[in-house]
Formats: sequence, C-alpha cells, structure tokens
Amino acid sequence: MKNLAIITTVLFLAACGGDEHQDLKEELKTLTKDLRGRIEPLPVVKPYEPVPYKAFDMPDPFGAAKIELAIAAAAKSKVGANAPDTARPKEPLEAYPLESLKMVGTIAQKGVTYALVRADASVYRVKAGNYLGQNFGVITGITDSQINLKELVQDASGDWTERKIALQILEAEAAKGR
Repeated sequence: MKNLAIITTVLFLAACGGDEHQDLKEELKTLTKDLRGRIEPLPVVKPYEPVPYKAFDMPDPFGAAKIELAIAAAAKSKVGANAPDTARPKEPLEAYPLESLKMVGTIAQKGVTYALVRADASVYRVKAGNYLGQNFGVITGITDSQINLKELVQDASGDWTERKIALQILEAEAAKGR
C-alpha cells in the first residue's frame, strides 16, 4: 500500500512537469525579447530655501499694527463727511433696487413738483429730498422727463463717494398720458 502511494505521487508529479504549453511560452519569449520597460528617474527635489523678510522699515503685513490700521481706516470712513445717515428711518422706496423703479409721470401741487414712481404694482409720489434705491439715493431734482439722484456708494477702500444718476421717464408711459 505504501508503494502504491509513492508510485501515484511520482506519476502525478511527472504529469505536472510536462511541456504542454511550451510552444506558447517560446512564442511569448520571442515577442517580448526586445521589450524592456524603462522608468524615468525621479526628478531631483530642490531643497527648501527660506526667504528672509528684509522689509524691516515697512509694517509687517501680518502684524497686529497693520490690522489696527485697517480697522481705524474703516471706522474713519464710516464717520466721514460722505457717510450715509444710517440712524434715519428708511423710506418705502429704499427697499427696491433703482433698476426696478420706473418713473411714470410728474404732478405739481401748490408749487411743488412731484414724480410718480412705480415699484411692483404700486405707484408712489416723491419729491426732492426723498430717498430712492438701495444705495442711499436722495432726490436732488425733478423735471418732466427724469428724476436726478445723488447716491452714496462705498469703494474698495471703504470710503463713501457720491455718484450722480438719473431715473428717466418711461417713453411708453409718457405717450399714454398725452
């Protein structure tokens, strides 16, 4: 019985060592004999060289002094000569962007010229000194064809500047009224 197991094992091992796929192995070897992969070497990493800060006579851009200067400039611009009065009560037409307001006509009563302004579905009567739009626009004058405004806008540095603008009457509305 022991001999039978040894003989079976030897025959099994002999069967595994055959040249069954030898022709495929030979063909694969001939096809890949000239193919050799080449990997490019890694680039040389330059060592980090810190750059010293040499602007000692200038303020440190990350220091507390620079931040304090920016805060002081912002506070100064808010209380400057051109800063808007944020404590006054807002008028109804200040809730709308100026682009959405439309002048539809004028009316004169007791020597005062009023402009008629449409916002959404409502029409409002305004005069010089009233406010329009979201940029603190105050009406400086009213003619038959336009409303003249002076707006206060904040620039990139935080300063308030005046901008003159006019709201023109709608030609279609003016033609209907005639």
